[in-house]
Amino acid sequence: MRHPEVPESLDGWHILHRMFRFERRAFAALPSARREELAAEAVALFVSLSASPEADAGLAQMLGHKSDLMVTHYARSFEALGAAQIGFDRLSLAEFLEPTTSYVSILELGLYGDTARFHAELRDRSLKPHSAEWNAEFDALLEKAARDPRSAERLFAKIPSRRYVCFYPMNKRRGESVNWYRLPYAERARLMLDHGKIGRTFHGLVTQVISGSIGFDDYEWGVDLYADDPLVFKRLIYEMRFDEASAAFAEFGPFYTGMNFALAELPVFLDGSRIPELIAMPETALR
Repeated sequence: MRHPEVPESLDGWHILHRMFRFERRAFAALPSARREELAAEAVALFVSLSASPEADAGLAQMLGHKSDLMVTHYARSFEALGAAQIGFDRLSLAEFLEPTTSYVSILELGLYGDTARFHAELRDRSLKPHSAEWNAEFDALLEKAARDPRSAERLFAKIPSRRYVCFYPMNKRRGESVNWYRLPYAERARLMLDHGKIGRTFHGLVTQVISGSIGFDDYEWGVDLYADDPLVFKRLIYEMRFDEASAAFAEFGPFYTGMNFALAELPVFLDGSRIPELIAMPETALR
């Protein structure tokens, strides 16, 4: 039986973020041939994951002391994420990467407005709330929403190919005096609608990936922002701080910011000869 106050969601990719500190000096001390061998082995793994319709992989050079490299895995199941994690940990390169943190979540498409509409439609059909018939019809409406091509496109899109990335986890407050989960459904739906309007003003400037992590990790959601200009992150997040849903109820975890780069540019990141590019650079273009 579904609780009437709980909004439904559609779920897509299972997501694993992993942050590492790179032992650059130790790696640089290896013979050139060995460095090339380790890099090629890692690139082959990432390319095989990204080429599969059932998975994806992304790399980002991070800024600051919290981590040097962020590895993002998408997969259709936890088992597939586990296989990707083991495959990565078996790489010879892993000897030079110290894990600093990780985050487990699942790509989520919230349905605050749709859930309320489904409830109203079933009431209009005089179905008894949460009866077997009501539940069956609700499931049918939810399945129809999941089959919508626009939903599928968002739930199983590949990792956005944009230069800059910002990742952070967040919660909705549930303290003694301010508690998101004690608000009536209609009030939460209104706040989320207003919150979404701000995001839409940045349409085309940022690609946002929201993933649910309740029961999976220490926070309730993970947020990935991808853009071609890093200032977009500052402007978007600052503007949203004034939104009522964020100002009163949002709690943020640590922020991780950096530059996405092409999988084939991993050797460049490892050698530190230049900043790795989002599109792999032909050697002739670098001479």
